[in-house]
Amino acid sequence: MRLFSCWIAVAAVFAGLAGGVARAQDAPAAKRPDRAKHHVFAIDKFRTESGAVLPQARVVYGTYGRLNAARDNAILLPSHYLADHHGYQWLIGPGKALDTTKVFLVATELFGNGHSSSPSNTLEPFHGPRFPVMTIRDNMATVHQLLAQDLKITHLRAIIGFSMGAQQAFQWVVSYPAFADRIVATSGTAKTYPHGVVRLEGQIAALTADAAFKDGDYTTPPTKGIEAFATVWTAWLYSQEWWRLELWRADAKPGTTFEQVLHEYRTNFIPGADANDLILQVRTWERHDVGGTPGFGGDVQKALRSIKTPILYMPSETDLYFPLTDARYEAAFIPGVVLKPIPSLWGHTAGAAPNPADARFLNDNIRSFLAPKRR
Repeated sequence: MRLFSCWIAVAAVFAGLAGGVARAQDAPAAKRPDRAKHHVFAIDKFRTESGAVLPQARVVYGTYGRLNAARDNAILLPSHYLADHHGYQWLIGPGKALDTTKVFLVATELFGNGHSSSPSNTLEPFHGPRFPVMTIRDNMATVHQLLAQDLKITHLRAIIGFSMGAQQAFQWVVSYPAFADRIVATSGTAKTYPHGVVRLEGQIAALTADAAFKDGDYTTPPTKGIEAFATVWTAWLYSQEWWRLELWRADAKPGTTFEQVLHEYRTNFIPGADANDLILQVRTWERHDVGGTPGFGGDVQKALRSIKTPILYMPSETDLYFPLTDARYEAAFIPGVVLKPIPSLWGHTAGAAPNPADARFLNDNIRSFLAPKRR
């Protein structure tokens, strides 16, 4: 079945790369500018917002295209939940919004995705459940250092983020107001509001109820818990109407049943994912709040009002993760924001172009927003 358009396609690539970062680095450089080159950036003695100090923090990232001599054609693509740096292929390449013959793309991977520093790949005393909770600001701080030190980039043409990538985009523009010329946020908000936390806690509860989880010190994967986690996750992924109209049939083989679809999501949602990694990124998601940025005293409205960078804000009309009402609430405080809801039944995934109509809408609007303005 090919019905897992945006989420499973990303996860499948991630799973194929798991444990293969070193191999990817040693591979011949990509000849096409729309193919990623793989990199690892390491920071010794990285202090997190919580005060924990990792002996070494590693950030995996990919680059597309070529950085020009002025180093002013770079666009940052921060990754979303458990994705790798291939999560923005819907925007990259010939005929799409990001032409890699003209722009240089930096696609970074969040802590906890199994490649960048994660519970599953970090030694004691931070292995497994002892890995510190990482915030969006922790992730942003490492990428800021990566850009400055590894790539000598001090300014970005744009930051484009989907879901947790959108969370990062909002944080960038609050923490570093003049660092980027444009911001695009799809299917993601500047804060995780209480209902979102309740949903995420429900998914963690489903996973950790498996006796095999053993408070995170499992010796074999807590398969039943991961399947329960995936089932709860799937219930929120698309709109209710998407399920009623059986839009999953668009890419399914003839004769596929609903029961088969649900079974596939339950048992193969994110192939090879580690339970502690799943939880770590959920905790990162839960704690996101631009109002917590130093200087704003926990006031999200004040933080949003501080934004001076032009923002194209593209929530999905049917997103159950980041509801349109939350986006409209935030947009009311952002000066000059362009709020452009995605007219889609594909729920949260609409922000990553799971079907041709969403892909056209996103690419057309993002291309127009990024285009140099005529004087």
